[in-house]
Amino acid sequence: MITAHIIPQLSDNYGWLLVCSETGATAVVDPAEEAPVEAAIMAHGGRLDMILLTHHHADHVAATDAIRARHPAPVIGAKADAYRLPHLDREVVEGESIQLGASTAVVIDTPGHTIGHIAFHIADSHLLICGDTLFSLGCGRLLEGTAADMFASLAKFASLPPDTLVCCAHEYTESNARFALHVDPHNQALIDFAGAIAELRAEGRPTVPSLLSDELATNPFLRAPDVATLASLRQAKNTF
Repeated sequence: MITAHIIPQLSDNYGWLLVCSETGATAVVDPAEEAPVEAAIMAHGGRLDMILLTHHHADHVAATDAIRARHPAPVIGAKADAYRLPHLDREVVEGESIQLGASTAVVIDTPGHTIGHIAFHIADSHLLICGDTLFSLGCGRLLEGTAADMFASLAKFASLPPDTLVCCAHEYTESNARFALHVDPHNQALIDFAGAIAELRAEGRPTVPSLLSDELATNPFLRAPDVATLASLRQAKNTF
């Protein structure tokens, strides 16, 4: 089994340290800032077996080479984005498996926020490492892909087991909750979820990971019935 440990970075970014409870193998996902990532690695024994990248933006990859210099671990990322990621030791495509200790992460192709965005699903540990494709109560901006791309990517996530933990890469949940309540004000599950989120933030605590079941019940982008609705929601969120 893999446990996911949150790594606060920059102003509102999250990286993740994945630790195999059986073997002690570890992976860092999206290292943006050297000091907090290194501190997380050392806090869990100083071992690093691999670095996983979801997409090419600097706030996800900027510390990759610094961490690799300290810990000679292979860097794994999307083949489609290899030309603009830090040097990859392994280029992956959808459906490929990555062995981390006793568990397996499967690559999911999730264009929308960027064309070459990927996510990692670790089925036996009920974990989805989704980068900037899905946020709690939100989704990524369509900076390169289309609404159709994002709709298809979110549909892949929606088909996963509802007890999956959604490990996203930003603390956007409070603002996402305000927008979600604006477009779906009578959703009692959303009202309750937004209240719990407000309490967490008032205590200075992260709002993620979240349960996929909660996202399916409350996230307007996951609940969008078609591409046109998602496109309209995303445009509205951009200016909300």
